[in-house]
Amino acid sequence: MKKIVFVLCAMAIANVGLAQKKYATFEAKIENRNGDKIYILGPKKFKKEIAINKDGFFKDTLKVVDGMYRFNDGVEGTMIYLKNGFDLKMKLNAKEFDETIVYEGKGAKENNFLAQNALYEEEFDYDSALAADEPTFKNILNKKKQSDLALLEKAALEPDFVALHKKTIEQNTQGLQEYYNESLAIRKLDGTPAPSFEYENHKGGKTKLEDLRGKFVYIDVWATWCGPCRAEIPYLKEVEEKFHHKNIEFVSISIDEKKDYEKWKAFVTEKQLGGIQLFADNDWNSEFVKELGITGIPRFILLDPKGFILNANADRPSSSKLTALLSELLPK
Repeated sequence: MKKIVFVLCAMAIANVGLAQKKYATFEAKIENRNGDKIYILGPKKFKKEIAINKDGFFKDTLKVVDGMYRFNDGVEGTMIYLKNGFDLKMKLNAKEFDETIVYEGKGAKENNFLAQNALYEEEFDYDSALAADEPTFKNILNKKKQSDLALLEKAALEPDFVALHKKTIEQNTQGLQEYYNESLAIRKLDGTPAPSFEYENHKGGKTKLEDLRGKFVYIDVWATWCGPCRAEIPYLKEVEEKFHHKNIEFVSISIDEKKDYEKWKAFVTEKQLGGIQLFADNDWNSEFVKELGITGIPRFILLDPKGFILNANADRPSSSKLTALLSELLPK
């Protein structure tokens, strides 16, 4: 009897120890790592930088607020769910990032669900949904939400995670609806006269939109601080070269703040940017930017020779669709 009592007491003490565990342990083995560090970002400005050894391994303890965090290796990232008390182990191959993530240990079930859900999200045809008419879009959005909820319920995960992920589904649904509303408003600009502008030209003087009448105009709204904008520059140069002698002008409008004017001038010179390089008069608050509903960059606009908008949200230079369209509009 004394032995049984002793065992029960030991178990109770062990359980108290578990309940008082105020941290999570997290380790990973990463093949083909992209760098020597990973970063974990989360609620309440949580940020942890962890070094990876030469074998692609790391292990650390994290004092966390229960919730969703972002795991990032500097190139790619994924969502993870962390709670104090978790003992989470991750394996992945950075060359096939999302496709290879697998978790083991305490907290693995919820995190494996997140990893599979990321792949499921990649399969959703966002482009077709955003291009649909309003009734069709609402039907697509509702079906997606119900499907997301069904997958969550079927997975039989812990209640705290389920409640949190339901909020994520609601937020994603609302965000997609808002993005669609913005896209719809932008599409309604097609076929209307483009708002005018008169901005400083990097080569000197000012350039008005009216100066370009009689030619197609492909406009790139960008800024020197914008990573995705800069990523499009090599492709834009290729497109400019391909259609150099055609009836089209390539116009880049920087919406850098006035304090970065010299930075813009130097960047254009250093990178040998082609086309017509302009500096907007009031960054995001420039009338041209506001009238076109530009809330994110890069943004590309295609105008016809009469100054009407052919596409208020045109394909990027990196898209083969743009080259195909310009080849059709600008025959040999």
